[in-house]
Amino acid sequence: MQFTDQEKQLINLHYIHPVPMNRFQSLLQENPTFETMEAYSIVYLKHLLGLSEEKAEQFKKQYTEVSRLPLLQMLQQSNCTPIPYFHPDYPEELTQLCDPPAVLYSRGNRDLLKRGLRVGIIGSRKATVYSKKALDFIVPPLVDHQIPIVSGLAAGADTMAHQAAIHYGGDTIGVLGHGFSHMYPKKNERIAREMAENHLLVTEYPPYIPPAKWTFPMRNRIISGLSSAIVITESVERSGTMSTVEHALDHGKEIFAVPGAIDSPLSAGPNKLLDEGAKPIWSGFQIIDSLL
Repeated sequence: MQFTDQEKQLINLHYIHPVPMNRFQSLLQENPTFETMEAYSIVYLKHLLGLSEEKAEQFKKQYTEVSRLPLLQMLQQSNCTPIPYFHPDYPEELTQLCDPPAVLYSRGNRDLLKRGLRVGIIGSRKATVYSKKALDFIVPPLVDHQIPIVSGLAAGADTMAHQAAIHYGGDTIGVLGHGFSHMYPKKNERIAREMAENHLLVTEYPPYIPPAKWTFPMRNRIISGLSSAIVITESVERSGTMSTVEHALDHGKEIFAVPGAIDSPLSAGPNKLLDEGAKPIWSGFQIIDSLL
């Protein structure tokens, strides 16, 4: 994978300051190529990047150190391919976000990012066998039409969605809320390895960034951004799943919800969405008919 000097500079910059692209806007306007940044004073860096003086000083030191490293070679040796915002392989859908990832780190089949349609399937970490049964009706038609399944590789419904895609011979994309040097939850290490080899894992975080409470809500906008439509299986009324739905609604994505039993707390989220205008789903052909 080839990179321009501008792309290489953005990768270096993001590696030590992993924030969305909109946080680099002042710097981009001042210095579109991100060159000669070593010459910037701490006061100027503080102004351009919105940092405290202490963090600006730390940034300047780390940037100088990283610029001397063969960072791209180091990333590639760890089976990590960065896709910077300006690169032709960067997903166009993510540029529509108000805060797109500055760099998308990838492992696996990057061609899945070039598929015209992708469907996000999300739900509760405590999803029951009902979600699994629903996916047996929803996923096969999507696989038959070569539509990758996007989810967050979390426990519960996310894992079920990835497993269903693999089981039925399809493709799947996992959006992580941490860097590749970490795995959360630990029990998903095996499926993560399989996806890195035969499917695709992506994250906006450099490999060293661990999972944290704030990283997963940020991840949700990428799941939504990469998906042409979103399916919710089971979810409580207030959850990370519902925040992903909010991102999808903000960008005009179609929402499908699996109707659930009225006495199940995990049906509260989908049933509420149905009341608000989401489409009830019981077959993947409904998504095909809507998208094609």
